[in-house]
Amino acid sequence: MRNNEEYKPEPIDTTGVTLPESLEKLAELMAKNVHEVWAQNRIKEGWSFGETRDDRKRKHPCLVEYEKLPESEKDYDRATSIETLKLILSNGFKIIPPEQE
Repeated sequence: MRNNEEYKPEPIDTTGVTLPESLEKLAELMAKNVHEVWAQNRIKEGWSFGETRDDRKRKHPCLVEYEKLPESEKDYDRATSIETLKLILSNGFKIIPPEQE
């Protein structure tokens, strides 16, 4: 793809997949972990916390514990987690919560 071509994301359609209630805690745990992995990578790249984002100075306001993130940022991580779980289920994999084993 050349730089002048428009990129059109085509994620797998999971709109027909309903995430079971039993996986809600896993989705939240995954969301937190998504944030932790992102933050760890940013810190390794020399980024640190800043009140406002500054790419030149490598400052980012989301370099905080997951619990301290604004809900809008948590929702972004949750969406990633939920869509990942729905993709897994839509491909025929089963996720069995420990209490149901």
